[in-house]
Amino acid sequence: MHETIASIMSRRSVRRFTSDPVERQYITMILEAARWAPSGLNNQPWKFIVVQKRETIEKLAGCTRYSSIVKGAGVLIAVFLDTSLMYDRTKDVQATGASIQNMLLASHELGLGAVWLGEILNNKEQVNLILETPESFELMAVLAIGYPDGNTPKSSRKELHEIAFEELYGNQWR
Repeated sequence: MHETIASIMSRRSVRRFTSDPVERQYITMILEAARWAPSGLNNQPWKFIVVQKRETIEKLAGCTRYSSIVKGAGVLIAVFLDTSLMYDRTKDVQATGASIQNMLLASHELGLGAVWLGEILNNKEQVNLILETPESFELMAVLAIGYPDGNTPKSSRKELHEIAFEELYGNQWR
């Protein structure tokens, strides 16, 4: 069995968590996975702020309409693009996305659930104020992570012939 592919295909966005705290060693492993994501020129343009204090979590919950997900998480990881390290915006945003995917996969591998929150970007200035970030930090996402409450969500994907083409657009992958 191809373990990495199996992990990719079995990972789901988890939005409901138990009250169990996430162990520091697991958070460290998740951050280690993030820092090994590929980046152009190996510039590693990402920065991460780990949030575990309930007071800060409550403040961040006020920045999104998905406040119940944020409040239920054992840990939040705010992911930033450090624009002072940028050399090409598109490549650096993509690299930061790769670091996020690595964290989601690492969380899954550790038996944790996680979800990538993007709607919170509508209030990124407020998030930056709460987390006291430097001006060069641009919020890319907040990950809510914790132990799943047992309800594994179902998911589906489009068929390959709907999204992949061979040689030229219009030649569906078969």
